[in-house]
Amino acid sequence: MMRYRTLGALLIGAVLSLGVIERPAQALTTPEIVASSITTQCLDYQVIGICVWLNCSWSGCSIRTSVQVRHYIPELVVSSYENTGDNPWWEVATLSPPLGKALAGGQSTSDVSRAQHEHLRFKNVDAIGHPAGEAFSSFASAFGMTCAGAATPFQPYHLSTLDALAWRSGIPESLYPEALTPGMRELGQPGDLWGNIYPRSGFLTQVHDYKTAATTAQRSADVVTRTGQPHVYTPLVAASRDGYWPPGPVKEGDASTHRWQRLTPGMSKSCRVWPDRGVTDTYGDRLDTGGDYAWSLWRPYRCCKRRGQTLLYAVP
Repeated sequence: MMRYRTLGALLIGAVLSLGVIERPAQALTTPEIVASSITTQCLDYQVIGICVWLNCSWSGCSIRTSVQVRHYIPELVVSSYENTGDNPWWEVATLSPPLGKALAGGQSTSDVSRAQHEHLRFKNVDAIGHPAGEAFSSFASAFGMTCAGAATPFQPYHLSTLDALAWRSGIPESLYPEALTPGMRELGQPGDLWGNIYPRSGFLTQVHDYKTAATTAQRSADVVTRTGQPHVYTPLVAASRDGYWPPGPVKEGDASTHRWQRLTPGMSKSCRVWPDRGVTDTYGDRLDTGGDYAWSLWRPYRCCKRRGQTLLYAVP
């Protein structure tokens, strides 16, 4: 495991100040991503109970209470795209150029016979800290007390080009029980299998490009929200404390750990847990002709204001 420090933010700042990137016509920009975070549907702000504190001073001890809230926070922008160096979020595209063995992306589709087809697809994936920052905090605080997230804006948490050995070979995860056991750690539902989570690499045999991109994005989030994984990445993990309960690791299909908001193609103002089969929108089947996709990863936090030295209990 390797941690990315401040190099990503420095490179992004240099790119923006020098204007060295020519913006593609369909590129996703930072202002658009920030604006996408202003959505009550993804925020899902709820007052869920109270916290009871023991507050002691020189004059004695007393019991105090504070409101307990829960809401989602946009923590990562996860891009899953076809060609190395072509991250659809244009300001950060320079972070993932072709490097060593991380050359190009794409897919391999060969017709073996009329009855058999191979659809092996590959996606580069970048997971970078969501840029909303203060804009989102100001929006969320209008509803009341808010919880702090763990992500740092523009911080690279996973760049598949720097994780080339694991992301392109599937080693050592191809030998894990999760990869060898059918039905274990799979993204999908009965009759609609999107893909297996293990091995957490960029390759997937799948005929549908959107499902391929979503599955590889899910794999990256699975890595990033855990510690000690055999990948090159920076963990996005927060420690709980009195009055503050961060989410657990991302688990496919589990809304208590995460939700996804589509950024491109066709930005959405709602968040969903995959698989989202049967969801209709103005963008049809959500396919991008260039094979480039991006989502915001929202995660739920629960907290209450500290009103004493010791948290006695929280309800619920």
